[in-house]
Amino acid sequence: MTAEKQARAASGWPMLFVTLAAYAVSIWGMIQGVIILATAEEAGVPAPVTGPVLLVGGIALLIVAIVINCGFFSLQPGQARVLVLFGNYVGTVHESGFYWANPFYARSLGSDGAGASIDVSLEEGSPSVKAAAAKALSTKVSLRARTLNGDRLKVNDKMGNPIEIATVVVWHVADTAKALFDVDNYPSYVAMQTETALRHVASIYAYDHMEDDDSSNRSITLRSNIEEVSASLKEELGRRLAPAGVSVDDARLTHLAYAPEIAQAMLRRQQAEAIIAARKKIVEGAVSMVDMALKELSDGGVVEFDEDRKAVMASNLMVVLCGESEAQPVLNTGSLYQ
Repeated sequence: MTAEKQARAASGWPMLFVTLAAYAVSIWGMIQGVIILATAEEAGVPAPVTGPVLLVGGIALLIVAIVINCGFFSLQPGQARVLVLFGNYVGTVHESGFYWANPFYARSLGSDGAGASIDVSLEEGSPSVKAAAAKALSTKVSLRARTLNGDRLKVNDKMGNPIEIATVVVWHVADTAKALFDVDNYPSYVAMQTETALRHVASIYAYDHMEDDDSSNRSITLRSNIEEVSASLKEELGRRLAPAGVSVDDARLTHLAYAPEIAQAMLRRQQAEAIIAARKKIVEGAVSMVDMALKELSDGGVVEFDEDRKAVMASNLMVVLCGESEAQPVLNTGSLYQ
């Protein structure tokens, strides 16, 4: 594992003036050398030594100025520059500003071409396929928060039911050395590990409670415990992305549903559970109302109830209170025993 080291770079402004002066002197030297050589040639006399010296010196100074010019770089807030000299990691510059460093520091890390992509385009009416080389990682790394909006995945939950799930992850690079040197391509690594972590978290939780679950001891589910599931996903991602120097700021589920092949069956099951729960509530309320009505009528002396009358009254009230349609009243002109 590579540990990040802090490095400092010199301010770029003094070197900028030195570079401009070197350009000016090199151009002046080359011009003066050419003039001296041309004058001597026209006069038909041997050229003085100063002519070739100024010309060669100006060319050499121009080459030096060009090399020095390659050492300038700037950093914006939220950016860092990893300094790599001939394959050796020197350190990381975090402060924003205009800097000059060794011009031989690498500006990008080489790639083995494993991520090469195929670009299909149309030119002059005929299709042509071009293989683009894998883009090398730049040594300038963004430390700003990034958002990964994952694709919908089809996985099995804890109960084996196929579900569709997706997540959005907010992350940032916390250790530039680990991000560039310990993994091949850290953005791709984050995407792959996010998918793996999401599949793992989805497989350890059930989508929803079953009807036979004990309400006093129900486990965490994907649908009912969003906060707990998100915390578990964030912890899983933090553990998986730590080797790449990536820190996870937040992880949330953006999509959760049963797979299409079982969605209708699960919908009917949920509807049945809702109907049963509603019926249970209605029956509980009706029983309490019937009990209250019988007590009020008996205690007030309005009606004297024996067991048969109580049964008939309770039956009638339950039909009225629990029925889905309006009850049609029937007038009984006789008595219960006639």
